[in-house]
Amino acid sequence: MRARLGGLPTFVLLLGAAYCLFPVAWVLIAATKSTGELFSTSTLSVGSSLVANLGELHGYRGGVFWQWVANSALYAGVGALLSAALSGVTGYALAKYAFRGRALIFNALIAGVLVPAVVLAIPQYLLLSKVGLTDTYLSVLLPSVISPYGIYLARIYAAASVPEDVVEAARTDGASEVRILGSIALPMMVPGLVTVFLFQFVSIWNNFMLPYIMLADDGKFPVTLGLYTMLKQGNTTPALYTLVVTGSLVSVLPLIALFLTLQRYWRIDLLSGAVKA
Repeated sequence: MRARLGGLPTFVLLLGAAYCLFPVAWVLIAATKSTGELFSTSTLSVGSSLVANLGELHGYRGGVFWQWVANSALYAGVGALLSAALSGVTGYALAKYAFRGRALIFNALIAGVLVPAVVLAIPQYLLLSKVGLTDTYLSVLLPSVISPYGIYLARIYAAASVPEDVVEAARTDGASEVRILGSIALPMMVPGLVTVFLFQFVSIWNNFMLPYIMLADDGKFPVTLGLYTMLKQGNTTPALYTLVVTGSLVSVLPLIALFLTLQRYWRIDLLSGAVKA
């Protein structure tokens, strides 16, 4: 019986991988087609217009697509970096310091994880409009810095990866709390903070609702909102559908490159855990 079921988990995982990768494969194939081929040929037939599509995308409105990509890189890069730093400091404090109200704060963070970001978009717009920050880069950056889920992960990782005896030994040697945090705790938390950075980067990069509400100037649009505006214009200009598909392919590449670049931190953490074991 076990022999019969031995391959079932592998089959289920392969089926799930195929389900997740099929949209990416479709975008990759569709980006090689011309406008006529996109609607007339079969799904799996590869075209020969990828270079031409990239050229048209590059020239669209004077290269505004690359401005959208740069905006997304700014929002996601700066927002994820600040979020990881804030999550690391906050998570370490919640894990290593005993103070009144700690449990209440942690429970509030868990409750914040359960609140969808789309629910907060309108209140955030109203608050930022009071101080005149709507339709600015800060209107997208500031709400992205605080991540309840990131703080939760950092707290869990700090409790597991920073030994109490190491912290106490540093205090005995006269190290200040700031030095302990910067020189001892945060280096030990790097794999966890990389995870927070990746999650937040992907979340901000793919965010649509917050920029849609906050921004009116298309020069500040991220790539998600920019492609949406192109898609709406496709009703009257069908040629833009091909550019939207090509732009979608290009917008995925930075995320893939980021994951491939930073995954070594997870491997290092797993190896160090195996050595400790």
